[in-house]
Amino acid sequence: MKKYINGATALMLLVLSACSVSKDTETPKPALPAEFRNVAAVGDTTSVADIQWKDFFADATLQKLIDSAIAKNYDMQIAVKNIESSQLLFSRVKWDYLPNLALNVTASSNRPSDNSVTGLSIAQFGIGTSHVEDYSANLALSWEADIWGKIKNRQRAALAQYLQTAEAKKAIQTNIVASVSQGYYNLLMLDEQLNIAQRNVRLNDSTLRIIRLQYDAGQVTSLAVQQAEAQRQAAERLVPQFEQNITIQENALSILAGQLPDKIARSAKLDDLTIPDNLSAGLPSAVVSRRPDVKSTELALTIANANVGITKAAMYPSLTITASGGVNSFKASNWFNLPASLFGTVAGGIVQPIFQKKQLRTQFEVAKVEREKTVLQFRQSVLNAVGEVSDALVKIEKLKQQQAIAANRVKTLQQATANANLLFKNGLANYLEVITAQGNVLQSELELATVKRTQLSAVAELYRSLGGGWK
Repeated sequence: MKKYINGATALMLLVLSACSVSKDTETPKPALPAEFRNVAAVGDTTSVADIQWKDFFADATLQKLIDSAIAKNYDMQIAVKNIESSQLLFSRVKWDYLPNLALNVTASSNRPSDNSVTGLSIAQFGIGTSHVEDYSANLALSWEADIWGKIKNRQRAALAQYLQTAEAKKAIQTNIVASVSQGYYNLLMLDEQLNIAQRNVRLNDSTLRIIRLQYDAGQVTSLAVQQAEAQRQAAERLVPQFEQNITIQENALSILAGQLPDKIARSAKLDDLTIPDNLSAGLPSAVVSRRPDVKSTELALTIANANVGITKAAMYPSLTITASGGVNSFKASNWFNLPASLFGTVAGGIVQPIFQKKQLRTQFEVAKVEREKTVLQFRQSVLNAVGEVSDALVKIEKLKQQQAIAANRVKTLQQATANANLLFKNGLANYLEVITAQGNVLQSELELATVKRTQLSAVAELYRSLGGGWK
């Protein structure tokens, strides 16, 4: 009994003294600027990414579209299934510390050769039969001591993979919020541009009627009529083009929201949407802890560390304890004759790979290289995140200036068009001046709508690049 106790004590000490055979690489601290480039408020630690997306995107129609996309988008549904699958795998790995237990029930009959050792033994002892039967029912237990941390590292990797699927879902939701909002802003821009084109067609109709009257009176040539008609046709051609783009954009938004392509009802106009004056980006260090893609690469380093530990442990000896016990008999009639048929065995073994050493060493070296790649990918993801935020900030800043200039240009050209029409009606301006003024105001109004939509899209891009939208 004392021998068994001493053996168990030694085994426990061996397990308790188990250590990791590889050293983890810590998550690197990337070089980050104190503030984002082109940041509006220096030293402001608040961020628009802390705002719930329903509070950030206040338009009711847009909120309904985003809600539908989050609930029904197929990429989101696939991400949820990935989380469920990863959670099941993680739950299974938690049982790896327990031993394997199997129930074995066997029955066999063997007719040995008369010239074999078994056959001669049967004849010698006069068993009175030419065959040997064996009946066994037992429980077999097998357990590998986690001396080098293989099981621990597998659990770490499984947990990190599960958390990665959760971060992937957050990243998809962040992209959906930004994509739906940008698609919605594009739809409102197309609505505005369609109205501009239709309004310009009506303006050209009025000018064309006057030129035709002047032509009938002999004041202008047919060239004036033809140029006025061509100007009207150029504006008229834009109408079906914008109607086509509106339908395509509605279809794209419907599909993004997990719905069949259909018309999207909207009550707001492009000019109804305002851009906040102060869009705080916060500190660059917050992006590292908030953006799902950055956190996913950080978790990838945990997985890479675990894989290094697993491949390193594979090169070391493994200690396996086996035990089995049950009933065994060479006759079915006394198979369960207790306690005579009872048996039990306990064994322990250490296995050290020899011929696979080169293969295992290669796997270990590859795992270390993969870990180094993961560190580089993490640094790259942080660099890209900071760059995306800086790009969005400069877009918002410069587009605000462009919007002011474009709005002033539209106002100037609208006034010029009104003056040209007034002078033309009184014979103080020719038709070319009127046509030129109308063409300029059409292009300037279309450009102003485009700048306004680009502004709104840049705000949505800032929200996405800061890691907002998934809370």
